[in-house]
Amino acid sequence: MSSLLTFWSRWMQPTAAPAPLSPAADLFESADAMAGLDPHHAQELREAASAWLRVVR
Repeated sequence: MSSLLTFWSRWMQPTAAPAPLSPAADLFESADAMAGLDPHHAQELREAASAWLRVVR
């Protein structure tokens, strides 16, 4: 019975979303999502991602 409760409690716990590989990847994904809604904001996100990559390198 305790193994069943343990299984159930683990199954009910929310799983964490995988972390993005880098902040730049997260910014590029957000830019892709915003492209159809607000192209100007999408371009700003792409520029921020590019700036991040320049600083890291």
